[in-house]
Amino acid sequence: MGNFSGKERRRKVRSYTGGVLLLVSLLFVFVCYQNMSETGKAPAVKQVISWIKEEIAVGAFKNCMMIMITEKDQEQSPTLGAWFLEKLEQTYPVCQFSETMTEYNTRVESDLAGALLAENEREGEKSPEEQGGQETPEEQESQETPEEQKTEESKTEQKKKDEQEQAETSVDAEGKALEISREKLNDFDYLVQNFYQIDRTTTIDSSQLNADALLGKSMKLEKGAENVQILIYHTHSQEGYADSTPGDTGTGVVGVAEYLTTLLREKGYNVMHHTGEYDVKDRDNAYSYAGPALEQILAENPEIEVVIDLHRDGVADTTRLVSEVNGKQTAQIMFFNGLSRTTSNGDIAYLANPFLADNLAFSFQLKLAAEEYYPGFARANYLKGYRYNLHYRPKSLLVEVGAQTNTLEEAMNAMEPLADILHKVLSE
Repeated sequence: MGNFSGKERRRKVRSYTGGVLLLVSLLFVFVCYQNMSETGKAPAVKQVISWIKEEIAVGAFKNCMMIMITEKDQEQSPTLGAWFLEKLEQTYPVCQFSETMTEYNTRVESDLAGALLAENEREGEKSPEEQGGQETPEEQESQETPEEQKTEESKTEQKKKDEQEQAETSVDAEGKALEISREKLNDFDYLVQNFYQIDRTTTIDSSQLNADALLGKSMKLEKGAENVQILIYHTHSQEGYADSTPGDTGTGVVGVAEYLTTLLREKGYNVMHHTGEYDVKDRDNAYSYAGPALEQILAENPEIEVVIDLHRDGVADTTRLVSEVNGKQTAQIMFFNGLSRTTSNGDIAYLANPFLADNLAFSFQLKLAAEEYYPGFARANYLKGYRYNLHYRPKSLLVEVGAQTNTLEEAMNAMEPLADILHKVLSE
């Protein structure tokens, strides 16, 4: 910039900037002119020339006649560049509009969510030896945060309200509280939204969740009561309730199942309650440890048609799974199915289940009976990947009775409606 002072240099920079902007503007006007129709060019030229003359005159007065402007006023007067930008904004309002726009950031999944998804994919790729025991339903439930639990509970409550509003309410000769339309059940979306919760690790479609097919399978017991018909056992026998006595399985799920055994026997069924412990030393491998014992029992009692694995769920400490049945505070139950399929890897060949369709039919018929006779008693049927030892009999069932936040009495109370809906489905 030679020997110019600081102020002079700044003035020259502003002038250069204004000159560049002026050239750009003139180029823009020229381009617009070339693209105009012939009839519109003449008036446009006149307008542009008139505007340029006016602005040059004003600019010359402000920027050239410096002798009439004090030093203070010079600093406050608009520079050629600022003046040109002002005129540009007035001429092209889009410049001002762009400053009023709100900028939004793209939301990206957190590292934790990504890690969970990656872990799910790795789990599906493990071999049986690497996998060891299978993840329990209780562990899956307990992974949810209290906020997620509240969200899921609100969704479940809303689903139940919608279902009750859509169902035809009646108390028939059999004592049903409501009658759920079979036509609505044939709608896959309605069926999933009102009867199921599908874990993110697996998938299912209408070929497996078809109401007509699920209700078309007979669950009636074929053999007489002279032989053992129903086997009740516990993969996790050490699960207890809020007021259970530590070390006393009689005050936990084992004691609850003993009461269920008594109720079913009173209804005429021949029931075996197996109290073997498979989760004492290694809870994670309990399903693997329980498998051989189940195979031996079923080999010795081939007439067994129903196999029930009775659990207690694990939820956030703020969650209470309670409903009122016949005036009693009753723990809610949940039927659980393993689909032997993961989202990332598809069907798991080494966990094949030839009775999957029957398992799904059994749990659905029980859930439907629960909704019609005891609305609110049964939570949505939970579907997840893997198998959970449900492949030994067509009528295999995994049921969660309440959670660690329920009392033993509430869990005991749940056995009465559970025994009733089992009897309704098994006797048709």
